[in-house]
Amino acid sequence: MERHGTLPVPMHLRNAPTGLMKGLGYGRGYRYAHDEADGFVAAPNLPDALGEPEFYRPKEVGAEREIGERLAAWRERRRREREASEN
Repeated sequence: MERHGTLPVPMHLRNAPTGLMKGLGYGRGYRYAHDEADGFVAAPNLPDALGEPEFYRPKEVGAEREIGERLAAWRERRRREREASEN
């Protein structure tokens, strides 16, 4: 909040209860993770101005090691999908 203030919710996450809102693109392109084969959607769900913040850094011990590997794999998938969509 201090750095960016309030930012708009990404369009694909916005509810579209009216035809006007649907016409403006609210909710367009939304993918529900539970409908995906592996339960993961690489689409960013934060405003672009925030970039890709890291909210949690697991340690390299115990179960956190596996969590860290999974998070790294998801970050890589997001990166690849973002690059593919830009090309």
